[in-house]
Amino acid sequence: MLKRLWLIFAQAVTVALAALFVVSTLKPQWLSGSQRGDAAVATTLHELARPPAPAASMLRAGFAPAARAASPAVVSITASKAPSRPGGRAREPWLGIPGFPFGPRSPHGGPQLGLGSGVIISADGVLLTNNHVIEGASDIEVRLSDGRQARATLVGTDPETDLAVLKIVLTDLPAIALGDAASLQVGDAVLAIGNPFNVGQTVTSGIVSALGRSQLGINTFENFIQTDAAINPGNSGGALVDAEGRLVGINTAIFSRSGGSLGIGFAIPVDVARQVATALLKDGVVARGWIGVQTRELTPELAEALQLGAGAKGVLIGGVVAEAPAALAGIKPGDVLTRVGSRMVATPAELLASVAALRPNSQIEVAVQRGGKPMSFQLAVAQRPRLQRQAEDD
Repeated sequence: MLKRLWLIFAQAVTVALAALFVVSTLKPQWLSGSQRGDAAVATTLHELARPPAPAASMLRAGFAPAARAASPAVVSITASKAPSRPGGRAREPWLGIPGFPFGPRSPHGGPQLGLGSGVIISADGVLLTNNHVIEGASDIEVRLSDGRQARATLVGTDPETDLAVLKIVLTDLPAIALGDAASLQVGDAVLAIGNPFNVGQTVTSGIVSALGRSQLGINTFENFIQTDAAINPGNSGGALVDAEGRLVGINTAIFSRSGGSLGIGFAIPVDVARQVATALLKDGVVARGWIGVQTRELTPELAEALQLGAGAKGVLIGGVVAEAPAALAGIKPGDVLTRVGSRMVATPAELLASVAALRPNSQIEVAVQRGGKPMSFQLAVAQRPRLQRQAEDD
């Protein structure tokens, strides 16, 4: 009897110890009470209050330094223009010109507003932007990323490259570093900085998709950098910068059927922008050569019809402007121009670039084929007439 009681006692103690072990493992707060629970909560709150660990900058892959270096020099531009005359016809820009080159008129008859971007290229207040952003504007306001505002004066424009130079008067202006567009390669990383849709300064990233894009019908002289960095209305005149934050292009246009970015944007190389800005600041005009001819591409069929032989290269002269240098020298419609100075030309674009590079009032020899017979003429190069765009209210 005594032995049986002892066995029951031992079993009860074993069960109680097992139960205590389970409770202490799975539900310790049942044993420790509210003090242990309060301590756990306090520990959790302490962990949450700890400051975040510093970023591992060596492992960060991004363009924050480039954006930080370039962004202060990129400005927003608001250009105002008197409302069009009743019945006026608005100019329809090429599909995708990413600006608001004079949007809707104020309902109260106020001025029309155009929105775009610009880039400060010197600490004394010289800015680059697109001509279409400020074309026809009577008042141009510039807003910096630090909130300062100033009225800009127009130094000069070059509609044939769609560039304009402005000047503002403020102290301590940030100027962007100029890069080298000639060193760009397809696949290089680039950033587009501007004021799209007037939401405020925005940075987008992408790569160089192509170089030397031309024959797009946007400008007379085209040599665009193509990028897939998002460019939208309001980005016109803004900066395209490399991974070091240096200016490599002025954002100018996008190809879009909806008005938004489709990943095909175009920028004017900074090398072209530098040349235009230098000429406008120095002379107020970009001097280009002109000989006064209208051209057509020489197709194999035309070459055969003109009896020039297989493989003939050159540019067919479709027309000659009266009293222009070409007409005075004796060049006639139907001639095939093959050389300007020492440069051979095979396309209308090559002829345009070769003649535009000539210094006005200089002498140049050009070679032509006339009826299969080679001839040469000495020309007195003239100043290229300024492009006159159709007014928006004509």
